[in-house]
Amino acid sequence: MTGNEINVQIPQNLDPVYSNMIQIAFKDDEFTMMFLHQIPAVNQAKAKAIVSISPGHAKKLLMALQKSVNDYEEKFGSIAPATPQDPASDGFTLRGYS
Repeated sequence: MTGNEINVQIPQNLDPVYSNMIQIAFKDDEFTMMFLHQIPAVNQAKAKAIVSISPGHAKKLLMALQKSVNDYEEKFGSIAPATPQDPASDGFTLRGYS
């Protein structure tokens, strides 16, 4: 391993999570993301994971996600923007709670 690599240990009982909706809230010292699975044709969603990170890590996540999306689009083509059937339910909610 190089100086920039870390050994990541993943517990055997850690289950993958699928999320098709996210709610993001923030305050002065953290961003909190609640990953949800919205059930089709039902006005209901189930929380799958809640993750809180510092503002600095949120900025790093934004940059890493942008790089990953760019790499994906170079390999597979442009990602078309989602066209939600209900504009009020776009799969993404942003709100602050500071």
